[in-house]
Amino acid sequence: MAIIQITSREFREKQASMFALADNGELVVIRRKGKVSYMLTPVYENDFVLSPELEARIEEGRKQYKEGNVTTCSTKEELNNFLESL
Repeated sequence: MAIIQITSREFREKQASMFALADNGELVVIRRKGKVSYMLTPVYENDFVLSPELEARIEEGRKQYKEGNVTTCSTKEELNNFLESL
């Protein structure tokens, strides 16, 4: 599968065909003034549904954060040491 790269101007001119390519599983990358690129990806209704288990894990993470039960790394070395300790 090839990556299709186009400029934002080309995208505006060929929107329908670019959407069709993305719908068919092609990777479409839109470059904007050479600074930032965007990937055109179909989004389906079930992409936004969180399982009850995932919602519970997210809520537990929020609770831990609010309670200050987090690890903070200020430097690359601290981060590497933390990751190695896992």
